Amino acid sequence: MDNTHHSASRRVVLAGLGAAIAGIALADPARAQLLGGGLGGLLGKASDSALDKLAQPGAFYGNPAVRIGLPVLGSLSGLGGGLGGSLGGTLGSVLGTAEKQGLLDGLMRQLNDAAGVAAGAAKPMFRTAISKLSITDVPGIVRQNDGATQYLKRSAGDQLALKLRPMIDTALGQVGAFRTFDGLAKTSSLVRAAGLTRGALGKSVTDQALNGIFRYIGGEEGRLRANPLGPAGSLLDGLLKGH
Repeated sequence: MDNTHHSASRRVVLAGLGAAIAGIALADPARAQLLGGGLGGLLGKASDSALDKLAQPGAFYGNPAVRIGLPVLGSLSGLGGGLGGSLGGTLGSVLGTAEKQGLLDGLMRQLNDAAGVAAGAAKPMFRTAISKLSITDVPGIVRQNDGATQYLKRSAGDQLALKLRPMIDTALGQVGAFRTFDGLAKTSSLVRAAGLTRGALGKSVTDQALNGIFRYIGGEEGRLRANPLGPAGSLLDGLLKGH
């Protein structure tokens, strides 16, 4: 089967599943709940796989798409973090010393290591959030390759951030990031003037790590859906045949 035919067939299956679920949700709440549970299982597999991958040493730092950057000076109220215009680049140009630039590089690696440690501990937290998916969201979920991931992010993203934060803070201490940051803050008036604290650092890492986790979960969900012979493909096909 060529790729064009395969893609068209999968679109037909997903469209049919969306219509079937929409009708079942109105006609039979009990059976609709079973369908929602099936898609929850799909998302659970995707989240487990994503978190396992991100928990591997160097996973966050090694992928520029999810790499944790140091907070952006001058925008600590948002604390979005990111690589462009990051604190590392700013301090590197201002301080201009190899020693302190090396310290910044080391801190960035520690932030990414901490994100990986937290990802490894976050499976139960994500499984709990996934278990709360509602059938009213399923018709929309099945129409997008990462529909379940996007729903989870919309409905539980803030709660997951609150629960991930203490894991990140603990990991930042474990990998030595807070110690490195404290040393940098003592020697840099720029850090002090910007109001960058341990708390601000922890929030920035949490926000960036959660975005990276959702990105990976979405990718895993898409891969599971794209394989008609795998568990997810069988699940979607079985849901259609069973209803």
